[in-house]
Amino acid sequence: MCGFGGEIRFDGRGPDEEAVRRMSPCLDPRGPDGHGFWSNERAAFVHHRLKIIDLSDAGTQPMTDTGLGLTLVFNGCIYNYKQLRASLIDEGYRFVSTSDTEVIIKAFHRWGPRCVERFYGMWAFAMIDHRTGTVVLSRDRLGIKPMYIAESPQRLRFASNLQSLLAAGGVDTGIDPIALHHYMSFHSVVPAPRTILKGIRKLPPATIRTITRDGAVKDEIYWRSTHTRDALSIEDWPAAVLERLKIAVDRRTVADVPVGVLLSGGLDSSLIVALLAEAGQSGLTTFSIGFEAKAGEEGDEFRYSDLIADRFGTDHHQIRISADRFIPAVHRAIDAMSEPMVSHDCVAFYLLSEEVSKHVKVVQSGQGADEVFAGYSWYPPLANVDRDGALNTYRREFFDRPHEDLVAQLAPAWLPDHDASREFVAAHFAAPGAEEALDAALRLDSNVMLVDDPVKRVDNMTMAFGLEARVPFLDHEVVELAAACPPGLKLAEGGKGVLKAASRGVVPDEVIDRPKGYFPVPAIRHLSGQLLDDVRDALYTSDRGLFRREYVDELLSDPNKHRTTLDANALWQLGLLELWLQRRGI
Repeated sequence: MCGFGGEIRFDGRGPDEEAVRRMSPCLDPRGPDGHGFWSNERAAFVHHRLKIIDLSDAGTQPMTDTGLGLTLVFNGCIYNYKQLRASLIDEGYRFVSTSDTEVIIKAFHRWGPRCVERFYGMWAFAMIDHRTGTVVLSRDRLGIKPMYIAESPQRLRFASNLQSLLAAGGVDTGIDPIALHHYMSFHSVVPAPRTILKGIRKLPPATIRTITRDGAVKDEIYWRSTHTRDALSIEDWPAAVLERLKIAVDRRTVADVPVGVLLSGGLDSSLIVALLAEAGQSGLTTFSIGFEAKAGEEGDEFRYSDLIADRFGTDHHQIRISADRFIPAVHRAIDAMSEPMVSHDCVAFYLLSEEVSKHVKVVQSGQGADEVFAGYSWYPPLANVDRDGALNTYRREFFDRPHEDLVAQLAPAWLPDHDASREFVAAHFAAPGAEEALDAALRLDSNVMLVDDPVKRVDNMTMAFGLEARVPFLDHEVVELAAACPPGLKLAEGGKGVLKAASRGVVPDEVIDRPKGYFPVPAIRHLSGQLLDDVRDALYTSDRGLFRREYVDELLSDPNKHRTTLDANALWQLGLLELWLQRRGI
């Protein structure tokens, strides 16, 4: 994986190369192994490389094929690049590298922008055709790889993170009131294309954006998960899921460097380890993290990760985080966030990635299984709800607070005159297909919440240390199969029933039948000490006026009393946003 940025001009002027170069320091952590710059009369690209496939300089980016008249910057990995390369060679294309980057260029020339439909992988890329001046931007099906955009009538800038666009300058940093409503209501998720800042947007997942020389823009959505039933019999589902996961895990071993696993001790990461071991991979390196307990809440799940490491003979690293490392890491993790991300998992992933990157450059992670196989607490209440009642049940179970509560929490100037989050979700639930209530919720979560919460979290925190995270549960064929699975099979056994059934005999029953766990970070769930002081200072020194003062006072009077619907700390939600804005100089 890597980091990239660039500028495209629409006004006949040359690109602002200095602005593009100012992006580089923000991209360097994503690609510490090398960097490159390219420009012509219309565009400028910058790239920072993490060497994973083709470790030679032949894989350097920006990559230009002068014969084909194409230049590319790319972040991600195309897992089937070797098969595509062989097909392209059969059609007469010649290669000068063994990189997946060059495969994208040739595939684009041969099949056009919809070449992405042939890709198995994760990516964000920008391609310019020298002859026509047309630029194509693309993002993978599940939005695993990010792309941020800042646009004006004269030019468009894009980058792998929001920080780069701020560094380039010329961005409207005003707060987007609709995004703020989503942040406060829709479990801190700000769906694409919005971000919390008015002047920066996100390319949505599964999108091909074509930008012609005059600035005309055309978007194509090239993939959707339908969430309609498959004809498999009930007893055939576990075997089908297991077989598809085996393929997905195997695909993500493609690399010219070793691949490890982030092993939480939960079912999802344990199954990845088990499938790799079953496939004959020996000497697998695994990593787990733990924190000090607080307020009676445990800070690690080492007993389960140790069990898996012992069972499959991995080279296991147990990472213990002491209290003195925690507070500085919180602020560094906030610096690494392209957008404000409330989940305490961020700090865990940040510290885990810092240690893991000392050993390997690539890891597989169990992220995404709960969203596609119905593992979360808000899914069972949808089981017996008719389709017309799905929206209200989902809102009651998932939203942090109803619109009515925001009247007493947001300052009047920042409160939209309509329930923007409800309207957004209602539009998704009203789309054709997804005939059952749970299908509608899973479709929304896999297309929106998954992309702009857990997936973004993993990308931001791992790439802060040049660590590539691969997520087999978000292989698009796994997602399609899970979407077609009957809701009752997914809700069985307390959630993820079909996945648990698929894991029997592969993963120890002690892990399959354990209570559901999360990355435990007690010091954020129970604010006190220096972190509480930092939150208090951020909220009381701000002149931004987003929140009613009386609401802030109420939260700070009892910092751990007020919880959101899903039991997150309401004070941390406000404090994190203000800390993020202040650390961005906004």
